[in-house]
Amino acid sequence: MFLEPLQGWRHVKVTDRRTTQDFAHCMRDLVDIHFPKAAVVSVVLDNLNTHTPAALYATFPPAAACRLLRKLDFHYTPKHGSWLNMAEIEFAVVATQCWDRRLGDQETVRRASAAWERTRNARKATVDWRFTTAKARRTLKHIYPL
Repeated sequence: MFLEPLQGWRHVKVTDRRTTQDFAHCMRDLVDIHFPKAAVVSVVLDNLNTHTPAALYATFPPAAACRLLRKLDFHYTPKHGSWLNMAEIEFAVVATQCWDRRLGDQETVRRASAAWERTRNARKATVDWRFTTAKARRTLKHIYPL
């Protein structure tokens, strides 16, 4: 799930698995297709073992990996706080609005997800995020020490 919450843009990519190569290709798409004019793309990630800069070097030639990484700024959610990730909120939305029925095969999931994405992007639906840094520090003292 790619999400640009302030612009009301998202993109769902359906893959066979969540491999290192899948992640690297998603990052390349983010830089080269979705945000080609951006100087830097901030990416908020959970701590899945494939979500590392090394994934790009394992997938692409060093020069290509380096070019992509110069444009990517990774920020990781706390290990026990992935629910803080706005993409998790958007996953909940797609799950209730699109994936709430039997989707028999991967192609059906792709088509349904793409239709949902087009509709949601056309509406420019944003994420109503109200969790401030100050509130995070109060609520999650064990994760964010003062």
